[in-house]
Amino acid sequence: MIHVVKHKNFWFIFSGALTILSIIAISMWGLKPAIDFTGGTLIEMQFTGARPEKVAVEEVFQKTKFAHVQLQPLGDSGFLARLPFIDEHAHAELSGNMAGAFRDAWREERFDTIGPSVSKELKTNTAYAIFYAALAITLYIAWAFRRVSEPVKSWKYGVCAIIALLHDIIIPTGVFAVLGRFMGIEVDVLFVTALLTIMGFSVHDTIVTFDRIRENLLKRRHDGFETIVEDSINQTIARSINTTFTTLLALVAVLLFGGAVIRPFVLALIIGITSGAYSSIFLASLLLVQWYRRGR
Repeated sequence: MIHVVKHKNFWFIFSGALTILSIIAISMWGLKPAIDFTGGTLIEMQFTGARPEKVAVEEVFQKTKFAHVQLQPLGDSGFLARLPFIDEHAHAELSGNMAGAFRDAWREERFDTIGPSVSKELKTNTAYAIFYAALAITLYIAWAFRRVSEPVKSWKYGVCAIIALLHDIIIPTGVFAVLGRFMGIEVDVLFVTALLTIMGFSVHDTIVTFDRIRENLLKRRHDGFETIVEDSINQTIARSINTTFTTLLALVAVLLFGGAVIRPFVLALIIGITSGAYSSIFLASLLLVQWYRRGR
């Protein structure tokens, strides 16, 4: 038997330290937004044989009168170009100049362009999506646990789940703030999708433990609340670990063998799902115990 409740202060300190470090990283460096949120154009190009010098490719962009271009090496034979929003006419001119400079050795793999108004709308919709998802989760848990309003009110289960959920969102966001600062990794719509997926996984894992607490409260009305929480955690911990481990095996395979575009998305899922499994065992239920103690 694992004595989780007995050592709750250690888990609170550990979770608090991770959260504070993540918030510091976010405050200092922020996230590096992709064109989804800033607007602009993204062009992925590949070259046959040896990749040309970066200066040679930049000269073609300058010839097309694109002075503000950022070129990033991609793999062994490609470049990723970021530049302000361009229309189809400018894109066609650029393609013609690239073909003239590098002949058949050049090909365009990807061309994405997003206007400023679309990127602004995406930012707003992202905030709405996360807020309303968190609100709906709180209301649902409060309703689902309405039969166990003693010794802890049902709505407190929802609040504890949301606190654990915020913990699971802040940590991968902090990691990506560090990765953006030192490795240039950007966040895009896929990162937002990863956060929403993490929210669902985190709450799902937490509800499994909460549901066992609810069952034990109804069956063992004369036992102490802390004892019931401790037993419930131990009854569900193997399930949480096994589910998380098998999920991570699939994600690690995609991270290692998937394409470069999807890797940041998969990495965010790996960090968030690991954090979600941890918080469902060592944070959410312990918050219930702490709330119960303060309410006595």
